[in-house]
Amino acid sequence: MIPPGSTIGILGGGQLGRMLALAAANMGYRCHIFAPEAEVPAGDVAARVTRADYTDFAALEAFADEIDVATYEFENVDTAAVRHLATLVPVRPGAESLEVAQDRLAAKRPAEAHGGRAAGHAAGDSRAGLDGALAGSGCPSVLKTRRMGYDGKGQARITTPADADQAFAAMRGSPAILEAWLEYSHEFSIILARGLDGAICHWPVAENRHVKGVLASSHVPAPPAVLRQVPEARAIAERVAHALGHVGVLTLEFFATADGPRFNEIAPRVHNSGHWTIEGARASQFENHVRAVCGLPLGAPDLTAREIRMQNLLGEEVHDWARLLADPEAHLHLYGKAAVQPGRKMGHVTWLSLLP
Repeated sequence: MIPPGSTIGILGGGQLGRMLALAAANMGYRCHIFAPEAEVPAGDVAARVTRADYTDFAALEAFADEIDVATYEFENVDTAAVRHLATLVPVRPGAESLEVAQDRLAAKRPAEAHGGRAAGHAAGDSRAGLDGALAGSGCPSVLKTRRMGYDGKGQARITTPADADQAFAAMRGSPAILEAWLEYSHEFSIILARGLDGAICHWPVAENRHVKGVLASSHVPAPPAVLRQVPEARAIAERVAHALGHVGVLTLEFFATADGPRFNEIAPRVHNSGHWTIEGARASQFENHVRAVCGLPLGAPDLTAREIRMQNLLGEEVHDWARLLADPEAHLHLYGKAAVQPGRKMGHVTWLSLLP
């Protein structure tokens, strides 16, 4: 058990690290951020920041000397760095969870091994390989980079075979995966926390709505069409978490289809679709990630309101902060990012319908 007063190292300096550091501070922990970027939103609320490349092992070793346990806030961290750091301090979750999530093709395997069903898919790493994959999946399909894609980036829709050249060019030489297009009614995510002792808790499930591949809003409770598919999806997520030996928050994204939940992607971390838990649950995803990483008992994920809506502030929407602050029902979170870009997550706002 890592007691309060200890220091948690966080690999990655974005808004997820920022909210983890805030939750950790409320529990008496200090956070030390390790990230290569010049702008580190998490650093604004942390005790210390190290700016260095993840492959700078000397910097990682100095970082390890100043922390008691480490975690990561996003999946695009060098796995060699995580494995090296794990020889010096506990790293939770471990590198196995990270490696699975970094490759969209590899990410299908643990879910499918434990009862999950994904859309038809195949590697499309070469132009000839893409033609072969299209012959199997048909159109429409979606070509995605296997690595480093997020928030709709690195994706190209293939409506007819004539679109294949342009889609392949859009991958810019990166290994790719072709996924058959699914007809679905809703998108939802299973967010769980698994403790060091193997105990698991689940938050109530939200319906997620995306705009141009970026999460725009999450709404709790999800509609009945989603809730009917939650037990099967949760069982899959639990089996994956146990198989990976995952410690911390784990997220599996699903499509609700006519023949049940279909697995989409996995994230070995706190997730945008769970930001509503900060005000909407007794223990947020950020608090329970800290609890799990430090070997503490998990907190209760019960709702604090009968209905909750979370909306991301994307790009220029962040300039609406004055109106949102004037709304007594709004809980505003701004991430401290300097550059406003279309589709960039600049903050979020949550509204609660309080319990009677």
